[in-house]
Amino acid sequence: MEHNSAQPSPANIMQIGTGFWASKILLSAINFQLFTQLANGKKMPGREIKTSLKLNCTDRHFYDFLDALTVFGFLHREGLLETAVYSNSVDTDTFLDKNKPTYIGGILEMMNNRLYRFWGDLEEGLRTGLPQNEAKEGQDFFGLIYQDPKKLREFINAMSGIQMGNFMTFAQKFDFSKYKTLTDIGGSAGLLSLFVAKYQAHMSCTSADLPPVEPIANETIEKFQLADRVKASSIDFFTDAFPHADVITMGNILHDWDEEKKLVLMKKAFDALPEGGAFVAIEGIIDDERKQNAFGMMMSLNMLIETGTGFDYTFADFNKWAKIVGFKSTSLLVLAGPSSAAIAYK
Repeated sequence: MEHNSAQPSPANIMQIGTGFWASKILLSAINFQLFTQLANGKKMPGREIKTSLKLNCTDRHFYDFLDALTVFGFLHREGLLETAVYSNSVDTDTFLDKNKPTYIGGILEMMNNRLYRFWGDLEEGLRTGLPQNEAKEGQDFFGLIYQDPKKLREFINAMSGIQMGNFMTFAQKFDFSKYKTLTDIGGSAGLLSLFVAKYQAHMSCTSADLPPVEPIANETIEKFQLADRVKASSIDFFTDAFPHADVITMGNILHDWDEEKKLVLMKKAFDALPEGGAFVAIEGIIDDERKQNAFGMMMSLNMLIETGTGFDYTFADFNKWAKIVGFKSTSLLVLAGPSSAAIAYK
């Protein structure tokens, strides 16, 4: 964020430096399910909201909380302080009402419950190169979640939230005309497969992930009523061969790993594709000049926090790996927000 005015200004420094204040205000509101309470056009006086959320701070601090959310554009307000009545903005009503299928709060809940405190140790991560999550206490986060159905569901909701817009865009913008089958490796709740099947009536899709994920994916498939063209299956993607398909996708999978493991996964995809088949990685692909996609770089630092060795990458990086593996050509499809689909053709 370059400052172009002739006069120096501390505004951007202060905005970024205090950014965690704004972040925590939003994350707290999501954790309180404030936007779910105000869903579908409901209007509530501030005092009623405070009572229903069972909060014991002073009234003035509670109005500070609601009015900050109003300044940020997450709430609408009529009246002032004691007379104030609050309602959702269009965005919060669409994306932060827990009862809507468009809810993306899962990833934000995970940020509040886990990542907020782990990011407090970013300096240590940069100094040591070691993960700053549960691994510091000798626990394996991924091992833990796959043993605990509640944690697993929370994690899967988080992953679905961060990718939903990307998957919908990919399902509509990618040219599927030459293809009939798709396998999504590390498919989580099955959303990518479901959106492709929904928007591309000729496609049959398989969402493949570890065995504990399969029942969750099957539930989602049932909700979408697409069981005739979307199946869930089990895979350990480092141990098992990938099932053959015309298109093989990975959403937020490659960035979990170091370069060596990225190449292993891309080679497995290559081996499972026919001539002309496509491998697609959907992530926060960083621009080649590394000047614009701050989200991609922050996500890469999140991989330091979570894994120590995983990282996000540029399209130039992807091209290099695709060439090593033996793909014929590549292309980049811009999706929602800061994410893109990096595509390699066999």
